[in-house]
Amino acid sequence: MKKIAVLTSGGDAPGMNAAIRAVVRSGIYNDVKVMAIKQGFNGLINANIEEMNLSSVADIIHRGGTILRTARSEEFRTEEGQRKALNVINVLGIEGIIVIGGDGSFKGAKKLNDLGIPTIGVPGTIDNDLGYTDYTIGFDTSINTVIDAISKIRDTSTSHGRANIIEVMGRHCGDIALMAGLAGGAESIIVPEVGFNVDQVCNKLLKGRNRGKLHSIIILAEGVGGAVEMSKEIEDKTGIETRATILGHIQRGGSPTASDRILASKMGAKAVDLLLQGVGNRVVGVNGKKLIDMDIDEALSIKSNFDMETYELAKILSI
Repeated sequence: MKKIAVLTSGGDAPGMNAAIRAVVRSGIYNDVKVMAIKQGFNGLINANIEEMNLSSVADIIHRGGTILRTARSEEFRTEEGQRKALNVINVLGIEGIIVIGGDGSFKGAKKLNDLGIPTIGVPGTIDNDLGYTDYTIGFDTSINTVIDAISKIRDTSTSHGRANIIEVMGRHCGDIALMAGLAGGAESIIVPEVGFNVDQVCNKLLKGRNRGKLHSIIILAEGVGGAVEMSKEIEDKTGIETRATILGHIQRGGSPTASDRILASKMGAKAVDLLLQGVGNRVVGVNGKKLIDMDIDEALSIKSNFDMETYELAKILSI
């Protein structure tokens, strides 16, 4: 291959820029032109594309977000939109595309491959909800953002003798809540994968208060319910002043951790290697410390398994 392209799609994740940097520099190192597709699949349809050079990705490894910007494209879901994209690809002579994003982005990559364009998916999503890989780019940074928030909220909660519910991202996957809750010493972790009883949460708060505990932290994944409503219910049942904090998109931003930068760099370079080998319809992942790749369809069919062992450990440590 002599010309490839890279795009970011779906929700942004810290570390995407490190992956872009790795794709561009690995491509140039191998005498391959690397084109940047701006604004995801919408940018592909509208030919919002430019060639990258070494300077294009200078000083971005530490930056959050994505310099390519991102968007969700309804038009690309249609056959007409896909035909427009294919026409742009053919006119520009692009021979392979690397798509950085989550499961929806991978489905888009699959469509491109079905149209005859070799594609490689790189997992960039803070939710860590792709079952085929141990970790996704942005997950570690997001956890650390939540932990920092927990520490700050604990200070003020202790001063006022309050309980505080912190709502984190994760509609269908509770990994952020679980790992941040464990590392942050939360009293209760509420996730969509495990049922919960609000009375049990209340009893735990009261037991803590009776033994002189000055604060309580509850981590709530957004897919379970609203923090504001739950805080009112808990306060009514316990008499303990309870506040709600919704972290929202703060979890997507910020400079990526070293772990995310390293993971993204390895995955981006691996994606280029696969294209240069003539391989398509694959996604890159990590199993233990080893980089892996597998068929897109196979990867998307693997369900994300919630770590019940770690969940039970968190319960034990929060007594």
